[in-house]
Amino acid sequence: MLVEDDADIRGIVADTLRKWQYDVVELAEFSQVKQQFEHHRPHLVVLDINLPVFDGFYWCRQIRAVSNVPIIFLSSRNQNMDIVMAINMGGDDFVQKPFDLEILVAKVSALLRRNYTYQEDSLQLRHRGLQLNLASSSVDFEGRTIELTRNEFIIMGVMLRKIGAIVSRDELMQALWHDEQFIDDNTLTVNVNRLRRKITDLGLESFIATRKGMGYIVE
Repeated sequence: MLVEDDADIRGIVADTLRKWQYDVVELAEFSQVKQQFEHHRPHLVVLDINLPVFDGFYWCRQIRAVSNVPIIFLSSRNQNMDIVMAINMGGDDFVQKPFDLEILVAKVSALLRRNYTYQEDSLQLRHRGLQLNLASSSVDFEGRTIELTRNEFIIMGVMLRKIGAIVSRDELMQALWHDEQFIDDNTLTVNVNRLRRKITDLGLESFIATRKGMGYIVE
């Protein structure tokens, strides 16, 4: 689903994605983005930040309330705070305008591949009473369940597969973004801290520990 109020950009992006055999839903009305999302149920959202009525941050929060679908932000903004805010709102990637269409297509392809072709022999990973559900991108602890974003889910999966070992920041960034150029290393910190808050809210304290200068560890 493409949420972009500039008709020229919207048309060019949609045409390019269709040439790569993607089905694209173009929104031309921006007061009911969440309703349109729930109606079309897309596998990925390309979301502009500067939109009429409500901005992309607002609609990202609305979508995140009902889905963990991958979200790529488009924006002419280039401040680090905007990038961090986009990720903190639940976005998975950020593309700054003007952008190369081939890069956008590559990011779309990578996010779809990672989110919908991942397979795992076991459907759960467990530690200290916490259970990561691989099929639903959620965690359970003492009868409570909380949904994870894509990035939180990947971080948790990497950590639970290496219990007792330090996982470096580089290893986590590689798992999250592979060989794509990412803009700000602080974005990883934002994602880890958000994941920690969710686990703490479930009632499990100090689950992910920081090893200064080395990375993170689950013990």
